[in-house]
Amino acid sequence: MSTSEQMRPEQMRTAVARYVEEIHRAYVAQAMTFPAAVRGRMPLLAPGPLTVAAVGARNLHVLATRDSLGPVREPEVELTGSVEGLSWTVRFFDPVVLPELSLIDESSGPAFGEVRHALGVSTVVYHFVASPGSGLSAHNAAHVGTGLAGGHSAAARDFETIRSRVRGREDLVDEMAGAASAAEARPDPDAVRRELLAAVGGRTQWHPPEEPGS
Repeated sequence: MSTSEQMRPEQMRTAVARYVEEIHRAYVAQAMTFPAAVRGRMPLLAPGPLTVAAVGARNLHVLATRDSLGPVREPEVELTGSVEGLSWTVRFFDPVVLPELSLIDESSGPAFGEVRHALGVSTVVYHFVASPGSGLSAHNAAHVGTGLAGGHSAAARDFETIRSRVRGREDLVDEMAGAASAAEARPDPDAVRRELLAAVGGRTQWHPPEEPGS
């Protein structure tokens, strides 16, 4: 792939596939420390097919999506993987496979939006840039996977905290949580959730209000 002159294409594909596997392994391990209801809301653990696109433009993009990318066509390559019940397919794209990538200008930094547009995806579970070589190490992958799990669990943990602080109105919190999972960008459901969490005292340093007459 164009992102590395040091590795042959098959070596790069193997390295990326192992990197993705270690990310997912760390993600699942971190997810198992959370309550079942939190795990159930984490997008990488949702049911259905998961495709990880390894896209070689000037940078190497690693993008996971629930969208179908259609059948594999020559000279495209795909590799399958699984860990702890989580299964996925890694598909590799470069300007030979996807000519649109040759038109993307990344001279001033990664073009995340342009890469997504070239693939035609609308749902993204994660999307980041990786460095070929040492940047694809298992150590780096473990950090990425753990951090990703923490970020994905934040919404569920926030709603659990809010729910515990508004006794008698749990149904409203549940309704908001359900709406947030399907909300559009306006209003930003993450911003609304964070403001509501702050209004009920945040995750830490909170004490129940004193009973009248106490």
